[in-house]
Amino acid sequence: MELWQITAIAVVAFILLILFLYFVPIGLWFNAQISGVRIGLLQLVLMRWRKVPPSVIVNSMITGTKAGLVLNANELEAHYMARGNVVNVVNALVSADKAGIDLDFKKATAIDLAGRNVYEAVQMSVTPKVINTPPVSAVAKNGIQLIAKARVTVRTNIRQLVGGAGEETILARVGEGIVSSIGSAASHEQVLENPDSISRVVLEKGLDAGTAFEILSIDIADIDVGKNIGAELQIDQANADKNIAQAKAEEKRAMAVAHEAENRAKAQDARAKVILAEAEVPLAMAEAFRSGNLGIMDYYKFQNIQADTSMRESISGGGGKVDNAKK
Repeated sequence: MELWQITAIAVVAFILLILFLYFVPIGLWFNAQISGVRIGLLQLVLMRWRKVPPSVIVNSMITGTKAGLVLNANELEAHYMARGNVVNVVNALVSADKAGIDLDFKKATAIDLAGRNVYEAVQMSVTPKVINTPPVSAVAKNGIQLIAKARVTVRTNIRQLVGGAGEETILARVGEGIVSSIGSAASHEQVLENPDSISRVVLEKGLDAGTAFEILSIDIADIDVGKNIGAELQIDQANADKNIAQAKAEEKRAMAVAHEAENRAKAQDARAKVILAEAEVPLAMAEAFRSGNLGIMDYYKFQNIQADTSMRESISGGGGKVDNAKK
């Protein structure tokens, strides 16, 4: 047998050995046996065919067994096939067992499949987390704006992790409680003197109901004085009243101008009617001459009367001027 044939056989044998060890993880099975995990070699082979990494299942079972937990390989495999995080679930179970937290495998897998980090939730249940609220603006009864920041200390409520509201709800409720507490204060000075009153009022509201957290404390970190909202509102109201008064005055002025124009039009119409009436007098006199109802002497008498009337009016007007000059 030639050298190249021996080399080809060795390469093929090596590849077959790698494939065999891949589908039949003897080393992993042996590691499980010496660690106290009872799992069959055939089961590991079937895991490989089902596209479940045997190392994840075996290592998780070793971790749980060493921590005193009783785990089932089929349950871990089913959780992995449901797109769950097996490592996180086992670590959470170990941490919960050491911390004395009531958490079983079914509840842990349900929390994990719900999209929450069950291991982080257990850690937060042991070590509370501090959530900083964004600045919350509120106005006291005297119209002064206050801007408050709070620190909310929470820990996980394992029983409410599935279906419970998250941090956003906690922040929204705390902000609402701060606004309500400041708004009910008689003055901003009262709030500045006793900021802990806000914490007491907010805690009494039970803001963690229906959430995945339990609020341990609410501490006011900072309070700043903002704008005088009451004064600004009064200024705005005064400007609005002024604009309304100006509009009403303009309306009255426009009505007066219109009324004056109407009166001038009526006076012009009356003068026009007088002029028309005076224009008809000569026509009437001419008609009286033609019909014989008016004679020449009557016309002269009429002219004399007009002249006398004009003279009397002239004298009356001149006398008035003299009397005014004497005064």
